[in-house]
Amino acid sequence: MFAQQTRLILRHAVPMLIAQLASMGTMVIDTVLLGHFGTEDLAAVAVGGGIYIAVIFALAGILQAIAPTVAHLKGAGQDGEIAGALQQAFWLALLLAVPGVMFLYHPDALLGLADIEPGVETKARAYLSMLAWGMPAALLYRTFFSFSNALGQPRPLMLISLGCTLLHGIVAWLLVTGKIGAEPLGALGCGISNALVGWFALLCGAMHMALSRRLAPYRLVHGWQPPRLRMLRELLRLGLPMGLSSFVEISAFTLIALFVAPLGASVVAGHRIVANLAGICYMLPLALSIATLAQVGQAAGARDWPRARVAAGAGLLLACLLASILGFLLWLSEEALVMASSSDTEVRLVALSLIIYVAVYQVFDALQTVAAFALRGYKITFVPMLVHIVCFWGVGLLGGWWLAYRAASPMGVAGFWIASLASLVLAATLLGGLLWRAVRELG
Repeated sequence: MFAQQTRLILRHAVPMLIAQLASMGTMVIDTVLLGHFGTEDLAAVAVGGGIYIAVIFALAGILQAIAPTVAHLKGAGQDGEIAGALQQAFWLALLLAVPGVMFLYHPDALLGLADIEPGVETKARAYLSMLAWGMPAALLYRTFFSFSNALGQPRPLMLISLGCTLLHGIVAWLLVTGKIGAEPLGALGCGISNALVGWFALLCGAMHMALSRRLAPYRLVHGWQPPRLRMLRELLRLGLPMGLSSFVEISAFTLIALFVAPLGASVVAGHRIVANLAGICYMLPLALSIATLAQVGQAAGARDWPRARVAAGAGLLLACLLASILGFLLWLSEEALVMASSSDTEVRLVALSLIIYVAVYQVFDALQTVAAFALRGYKITFVPMLVHIVCFWGVGLLGGWWLAYRAASPMGVAGFWIASLASLVLAATLLGGLLWRAVRELG
């Protein structure tokens, strides 16, 4: 059974990894384009992108409740209820888009946390205002994304992500550099392109839902249901802890760009380069985690607890092995990666001083991510949320701020990365213990 679950997880994770890397490719494109366009624009997208990612991860994290819900329905053989669950999740996505758009238009709460250079702040606000136009599409698509993964159908998502990245590369290049004959837009051009690509992804997802033969038995677009309070409450019960977990995890990482802003644009830009590399590396454990959730969730829905246990174990083993290899490769290629990301000498030096931390923490990041998603497959979300708050906000963000600015020998931006490593070690230990307890109690 272990070999079978390993194959199933890998079969799901490989196209999912490609899809996630393609999505991360939009951030890499922005970084490379702006790294050669201007340090101020790159810093603006670092700050604005950190805010956007924190918001979108929090709201999309709530919508991820559709994944264990659908996985359990599929495992239990209740296919007739899947369409209704998905439709309620779409209604929830539209409701969540309202505060999401408002926050991007008025990001003062987060921008006020740091003393940002006026030019960087102006461009960051303009960038966020463009991303707000794509927020509804992004949330609706992320709902479809989680639904498809719960059914174990990642290939359409891979194709959509590849198409979106290609489209963004072309549109962003034209807008940022002014190759269409207009004024170069810099960071603003990246924001416009990201919003347009978000709506393109939603259109592709809608077409797949309507035309796919594999989805036809679920009758997803027939008999559309109005909002149902009972189902919305159930999605929120599962999703709110998931959303807060996602927000805590990603904000503890991305908001570093705000807290290091007083150190100057070069430090922020260097951090942005390394943060992008860390984000790319994270796609591997995330792909494995999504695949593990689907297998654990379907097994739990069928009350096949031995299969659920084996699926969780296979996911953890794969994550540990592959993350170790990834960390080693990252360490070997650090200089080439940094040189390709910026032509600014100061930015390169900052990035080179930080990249070692990304290489070291790969295993711990992979283990805590897979353990958290396996717990979601069991519909256990509240206690993992508490673990994330303590580890990522308490140890990672607060501890990083102390090391950076208040320690006897302030460490600057490196203090945040050291604290992040410590937070991941603690999270992997605690979440691994929670998963072991759940597995033992359920058999």
